[in-house]
Amino acid sequence: MTILGTCHCKATRFEVDTLPESVTSCTCTFCAKRGALWVYYAEDQVRILSETSPGVYAPGGLNQHHFCATCGCGTFSVTPDWSTGEPDMSRSRVGLNARLFDDIDLKMIPHNEVDGRNLW
Repeated sequence: MTILGTCHCKATRFEVDTLPESVTSCTCTFCAKRGALWVYYAEDQVRILSETSPGVYAPGGLNQHHFCATCGCGTFSVTPDWSTGEPDMSRSRVGLNARLFDDIDLKMIPHNEVDGRNLW
């Protein structure tokens, strides 16, 4: 099953082959202001089909938060793998904004919340 995601103006398009097991909302100031619901995949599981109007916000350089410079949608982030609590620079993870998935009912996918405001 191929799942397509697009920003509002469709300048950024991405796809994955599997539904996420869950979506994550984060309470850190960046994620809360962005309003994204994140789904995480290994870098080789995500195909960026187009990013014709890219913008990247990379405070501190570790995490690269992509957005469409035309319509303003926060699209995806590329980060080191943080699954051990420390950044693994040899492995990247891609966080996709699940709100951009076309034709997916996000209410049917379990939701998690990360207290990013207090964790980091």
